[in-house]
Amino acid sequence: MRILTIPPDRYADHPNQLAQMHRLRANVFRGCLEWDVTVTESGEFDEYDRFDPTYILAITDDARVVACARLLSAQGPAMLEVTFSQLLGTGSLGASPTMVESSRFCVDTSLAEARGRGQVHLATLTMFAGIIEWSMANGYNEIVTSTDLRFERILSRAGWPMKRLGEPREIGNTVAIAGLLPADPESFDRVRPMGYQSVISDIQRPNIRSAA
Repeated sequence: MRILTIPPDRYADHPNQLAQMHRLRANVFRGCLEWDVTVTESGEFDEYDRFDPTYILAITDDARVVACARLLSAQGPAMLEVTFSQLLGTGSLGASPTMVESSRFCVDTSLAEARGRGQVHLATLTMFAGIIEWSMANGYNEIVTSTDLRFERILSRAGWPMKRLGEPREIGNTVAIAGLLPADPESFDRVRPMGYQSVISDIQRPNIRSAA
């Protein structure tokens, strides 16, 4: 398994991987979690996909996309502040230039069990390491995200605990929480699974662009 990063200027180079990613998001968010998300024949999309994010994908040796996440500058437009501001204790994110937002994180739940440290799935650990490494390489030291209580526990088991930015709230059929994660060498070393392949060699130091 390896990490692939796809910044906006490389979308055209990876149409198959991006198509797999959107289908995976549909299968997980609509099919498994039953979230109220927009799904078409091509997969799951939302308005934040229009803001030129960088996508982080975990890919198997047979070129199957098994996990993904989306990264955008937290200075906006950011999903947490615009769509889920009720999760923020102050109602505002107060983002800095060194903060990036991770959203639409998901892992293929049909994968055969492959556990790493803390009994966390190998694909999940690989994604955590890829997100941290990419963030550090691009000048970010904080990662903000909204997730649910179950995933908050997974982060803790992986050795990457989240600092809450507000109280848990019911959104749809889940109990959601917002939090801040460090992007630093210590966190990277804790979550990195054995055999992890660095993403740095594939990165041409892209800028995360927003619609601002």
